Amino acid sequence: MKVLLLFAWLFIFPVNSFAQKIKVMKTDTVQETEIRNAIEQYYFKGIYEGNTGLLKQVFYKDALLFGDIKGVPYYKTATQYIEGVGSRISPQKSGKDFKPTIISIDVINTIATAKLNVKMYDFNYYNFITFHKIDGKWLIVNKTLTDVEL
Repeated sequence: MKVLLLFAWLFIFPVNSFAQKIKVMKTDTVQETEIRNAIEQYYFKGIYEGNTGLLKQVFYKDALLFGDIKGVPYYKTATQYIEGVGSRISPQKSGKDFKPTIISIDVINTIATAKLNVKMYDFNYYNFITFHKIDGKWLIVNKTLTDVEL
């Protein structure tokens, strides 16, 4: 009898009627295109060429970078990171392979995240980059990274 009452109650009051309503995020292709351009024309190109000027244009001045490389903890400010890119031999000049890939981009209002894979030298980096639209421009405000063995 209890089972019958339970089934009757379930049919009268559908369980999903009390479920939280979730707004479906619509993809903003204009914003996504702007972010893709920032990644490809400033971030990837800056790394490949060793062009610190391009990197300074896409990184927020107080951005921070965290992660691990070959199991060693990694922490730098944007300034330290950009200086490091400028002081090393670029993938372009070394003739080594440079294979960057945008895996995904998610945008909500003025924030966005991008998941990237960058294969260069003997590294296979996965990057999670957070963007914020500041004064009409998408800037990297945080970068986390790890190196995964090939």
